[in-house]
Amino acid sequence: MPSTLRYGSGLIDIPVALALPHLAFAITYSGFGASAAETVAPDTPGETIPTGGRFERWFSDGSLALGLFNRVEVGATLQHYADRERGGRIYGAFGRLALLRPAARGLGLATGFRYVTSPSFGDTGSGDVQPNRLGYPDWRVTRGAPDAGDFSGNFSPYLVGTLVFPGFAGSAPYDVTLHAGWGGGLFRAGRDLEFYRETSSGGVFAGAAVHFGLGDRRLVNLMAEFNGFDANAGVQIDLGGIRVGAFALGLQYDGETTFRSRKFGVLGSVAFCGGIRVLCRGRRAPAPDTVTLPAPPPDTVIVIRSADSAVPEGTPVTLCLATGESIDVRVTEAGDTLAGPPWVPIRELPPGLVVAGSYAEGRDWFDAGEPIRFDDREYVGEGDLQGLDCDEIVEVGDHGRVPLFAGRSAEVPFAVLYVPVTPGYWQAYRRR
Repeated sequence: MPSTLRYGSGLIDIPVALALPHLAFAITYSGFGASAAETVAPDTPGETIPTGGRFERWFSDGSLALGLFNRVEVGATLQHYADRERGGRIYGAFGRLALLRPAARGLGLATGFRYVTSPSFGDTGSGDVQPNRLGYPDWRVTRGAPDAGDFSGNFSPYLVGTLVFPGFAGSAPYDVTLHAGWGGGLFRAGRDLEFYRETSSGGVFAGAAVHFGLGDRRLVNLMAEFNGFDANAGVQIDLGGIRVGAFALGLQYDGETTFRSRKFGVLGSVAFCGGIRVLCRGRRAPAPDTVTLPAPPPDTVIVIRSADSAVPEGTPVTLCLATGESIDVRVTEAGDTLAGPPWVPIRELPPGLVVAGSYAEGRDWFDAGEPIRFDDREYVGEGDLQGLDCDEIVEVGDHGRVPLFAGRSAEVPFAVLYVPVTPGYWQAYRRR
């Protein structure tokens, strides 16, 4: 998942039902500019009155997140680098527990919290100021603000669900994730404060993202969300663990106040997978097979084969190829595997006609029974060859120019990898 502005992994400002991998950590900086034509403040009846000239500043935030056991994510946040007269710094912590992990597809569920301290304005007597959803000190946002009820933004618990599903087969590699949840605190507080909110969902938040694989562990994440108050959108590019992005906050606003204005910013993040001592890498797009055609012969030879094109007798079987796609074949009583049409034995296919994919049979490392390495872990062959269903596996890497597969619902780090040996036959390799 991408990095949020201040609270670990997620979209732009909403959490998701996934956590960083075990011992992975991400360091993130984000900054955005806020401006308004004039500063306003609430009066006693709860209306707003002008209090100053144009407001225009740049705000910066940072966070550190750590993943544990592939289900827990904890971290700390530092918001608003400023002096005490402008409210000082805001410190915080966050945590999330993935109750149900969606893995490669399906539904996930998580619960978590965000906690940030109240800003301090030194000796200016600002009262019981509360943190707000934009993460910078604002003396107008207090626990007893007019018509705001009991504005409490320090602690923000939430429950969130995530739906993950892959893109359509045959297209560029991409995944789609949908997210929805409910939270208190900063997701909900202030819905009655007129100058603070324009639209409020009462704590409900939602978002969607499309994650495009560019090959060589690179990803482009396109995101849109509603965090309970603001409609936000952004793009984040993951260059093998180094992330850069741009975003816009409050797209539905017109610039009337600092909270009701569009804000644009940038983000930079580094995700380091401590368990394998390298930068975290996104999903890898399957490598295309390279086919070298022989030089054309000097003469053209036309071979006409007279054969019955009818489907021969035999048992229909589906074979999963090294490309991750399936083909239909027939196995005769004599033991021949026929591919067609025309239905001919696979072993008799001429040199110019081959089954797609790269296979391990005949390669030195496979014939010698050598272990393979993947993500700095060693795997050894185990058991007899077996058949697999292409719908149950997904390509995760390669070894010696042969693709490696894992179960679609398997968790990282993978316990078992599958290597295509010949069309339809696979060797399981178990992590040592």
